[in-house]
Amino acid sequence: MSKTIHLTHRYDFHTDLVWNVATDLDHLKRVTQSLVTFRNLPSGQIFEGQDLHVDVSLFGKMPYQPYRMTVVEFDGVQRRFQSSEIGAGVKSWLHTLQITAEGDGCRIDETIEVDAGSLTPLFAAWAAYMYRKRHALRLAILKELSEPNASD
Repeated sequence: MSKTIHLTHRYDFHTDLVWNVATDLDHLKRVTQSLVTFRNLPSGQIFEGQDLHVDVSLFGKMPYQPYRMTVVEFDGVQRRFQSSEIGAGVKSWLHTLQITAEGDGCRIDETIEVDAGSLTPLFAAWAAYMYRKRHALRLAILKELSEPNASD
């Protein structure tokens, strides 16, 4: 049994900047830090074929559990990626992110397909909450990066 969540968020920032933030593992740590803590997560931009074996902890308080994330698709031209994830009670977590230019900004469309057996409704609700929360934190990162002297 799986459940699919669709989310759309709009950004008043250039698509390249949003893409760079959305595909950077250091930014992933920041946008999930209050919800999920990672151990053994490398730095840098994700890439197709990347296979990450990490440990995750809910809220940084629960015991760490093994988790595997594989980047199955990465298209920098189309600004689209897909990851396949498993572990910590998840049988399958398929995350697709697509960035589309809109006027002076862009939007991110995300689809998360979750299968956690009998706990699927709970994990799907968690996914919807977590990805909505990431939006606000991603906005803060984008604002920081867009400020004058942000690279100084």
